[in-house]
This record gives sequence, C-alpha cells and structure tokens, in this order.
Amino acid sequence: MPEPYQEPLLGKDGTRQPLLPTVALGDLRLTRLIIGGNPFCGMAHFSGDLGAEMLDYFTMEQLKRVLFECERQGINAMVMRGDAFIRRLVREYRRDGGGLQWIVQTASEFADQPGHVRSLASAAAAIYHHGTRTDNHWIARNMEPVRELLAAMRDTGRPIGLATHIPEVIQHAEERGWDLDFYMASAYCVARKYRQSALVSGVDTSDSEIYDDADRERMLDTVAACSKPCLVFKILGASRKCENPEMVRETFRHIFARIKPSDAVVVGMFPKHRNQVAENAAIVREMTAEACHSEAKPRNPGIL
Repeated sequence: MPEPYQEPLLGKDGTRQPLLPTVALGDLRLTRLIIGGNPFCGMAHFSGDLGAEMLDYFTMEQLKRVLFECERQGINAMVMRGDAFIRRLVREYRRDGGGLQWIVQTASEFADQPGHVRSLASAAAAIYHHGTRTDNHWIARNMEPVRELLAAMRDTGRPIGLATHIPEVIQHAEERGWDLDFYMASAYCVARKYRQSALVSGVDTSDSEIYDDADRERMLDTVAACSKPCLVFKILGASRKCENPEMVRETFRHIFARIKPSDAVVVGMFPKHRNQVAENAAIVREMTAEACHSEAKPRNPGIL
C-alpha cells in the first residue's frame, strides 16, 4: 500500500494560483472544476473498504484543509449535500474564513423537503434536486413531486438545478421547458432501477452499480445538446478511471472535448496519497487553455 501523501496542504496560507476559467450560473461565476463532496461522507461508489478509508482520513480539520487547498489552486465552488454533517463542516469552514461557493444538493432523508429547502437558502449559492430522488420518480413515471420541490427551490431566489443519472430526464425537462438554471448530469448511469442513496438507506450499493462507457457517451451527447449549463459529475467513474495519471488526464481531455464551453465538471477528491486537488486543477487549467487557443485560431489560416 502506498504511503500517505506527506506534503501538507497549505490551506488558506501560501501562494494562490490564478482562478480557473469560469462559467455562468445565473448571477454566479463557477470555475470549470468544482470539488464534489461524496468522498467527504465516505461515499466512494467503489467499495466499502475505500469508503471506510475515506471516513478515517477525512476528519473535520482535514476536510477544511482540503477546501482551503481548493481555494489555493484556483477552484471557487463545492458541490455537497445539505445534511447536518456537511452543514456543520460549512459553518466551521466559513468561520475560519473559507470562501468556496456552496452548490447544495437536497438531502432526501428529511421528511419535510420544502422546509429543508428553505433552511438551506441562507448558506447556499445554488440548490439542486437530489439525483437519486429524481431518478426514482422518473422510474415510477411520476415527475410531479420533482416539479413541486423545484418550485419551492425557486422561491428561495437562488439558482436551481435538477440532478439525474438518466439522459432522458434532461431531455424530458428540456422539451417541456422546465424552469431551471442548470443540470447536474452524471457521466454514468447508476439508476437502472429504483434505488436509495447509501446515505439515506444505510446500505452500500457500490457492488451493484454499473459503469458503462456507452452510458457516458449518451449522457455527453445530451449535455452537448442541452440549452442550459450542465455540471457533469462522476467523470472518473468513481475511481474506475484512476488507474494511473495518464488515464485521469485522458478522461478529463475526453470530457472537455465533449461538453459545452458553458459547462463544468464536479470531481470528488481524496488527497490521502497525492495532492489530487493540485493535479486536477492543473489538468483543467491545461485543457481549458488548449480549448481557448484552438478557438482563437483562424478557421482557414491560409486566407487573410
């Protein structure tokens, strides 16, 4: 087993990298790389052993240090659940001077979902509907509860989004002109039947989840055709595309070649053995610089 990553994360101290390129989300500007919160809760979507390792590593102090490292590397947003644990983390992080914008996922375990949404409004930069709840209503062919909760989100005055693992859900919302500001789009479809998040059910379902690149390509086609900004998550297949640095880099390159310039990616990070925050930020900085350089080239350089 590799030794734990030793170089200390510098937190809010030390030299900062320039802000990564950004996209618009309503009145917000979000970097094209956003840190995701699943690893913070031990949600590895890979194995129970990896989830337990994440829980052991991510003390509250370490979580805050990772968030400050995101700021240092030019990231300006985080996507995390609106549950009690994450709200405690965000409160402590803000108290210590943290400034990442919080894109909040509704937590489906709360019985009063509209009340839960209202309680999130003061701390949230934006709010989105939990993807597993979306998908379960889609499978049940009853999307009205989703629309009702989205209306409650709209009342907060924050940008609102819809998360899903199923491309047809985005197509359905787009065709019917749903009142949304963005989508959270999973690169992989783990919603082939009714399921509950492990954080809601208490049961780890990692072994039954399927990560098929054909599903990824269908979702990327949908994202590219979508009129609204998309925040694409699970791009590394919940660690399945992390066998080596070359695979990680090639996966980022593929995703950025397929999504729109107005889209961003959400990536969970587990910097126990390497500074994944710095590595991923450097890759996105490189990919977006390449895209800007390519767009700046004349289409027909032989003609003046």
